[in-house]
Amino acid sequence: MIKIIVPFWQPNDNSLDFSDMYTEEWVEKLYRGVDRNLDLPFEFICVTDREREFKEDIKQVMFKDPDNCGYWSCIECFQWGGPAIVMGLDTIITANITELARYALTPGNKMALPIDPNNTNPPIACNGVTLLPPGYEEIYLTHNGENDMEWQRKFPHVFIDDVFPWKVKSYKKHVKKRGLGRCSIVYFHGKEKPHEIDEDFVRRNWV
Repeated sequence: MIKIIVPFWQPNDNSLDFSDMYTEEWVEKLYRGVDRNLDLPFEFICVTDREREFKEDIKQVMFKDPDNCGYWSCIECFQWGGPAIVMGLDTIITANITELARYALTPGNKMALPIDPNNTNPPIACNGVTLLPPGYEEIYLTHNGENDMEWQRKFPHVFIDDVFPWKVKSYKKHVKKRGLGRCSIVYFHGKEKPHEIDEDFVRRNWV
């Protein structure tokens, strides 16, 4: 069974202003997006800083230092080593993701990450969405507080853009300018989050 894993902590002094709006509702909307668009059994895990009340079937796992969460804490989403899809709460599932899940379920595949839309020449990875096959426990076990995105780049990976063209895209750099197209997962980064956007794909899928 594949795990869908998201981090969620109450805004604190480590939080930037573009990530201080998350609530339990954001977790539930992402769960429902996965549930509508994944044709395989899955376990949805929220790594969090306190016990939450969810309306959906969401497992909660506590951060190891819940009083001092920061972006580096996102690496705790990798403690299971895969198979998993790891996403931020500022993510919308817009179409079927079964083929992405099957990739993560396949032993021997490399971790797949999007090309950082701000760093395309030469391309480097970002961690907006991670397709995590089995065998990547070292991401968590050897982490010593490094920046989460820079740390993930150190491990063997391929680009989702090459394996699944146009399936996982940035709202700001791709969808906003060119439309949704065949995209199955839209991730948001920096300014402009789903609750600030009045577009049809948000109204239909972020519910």
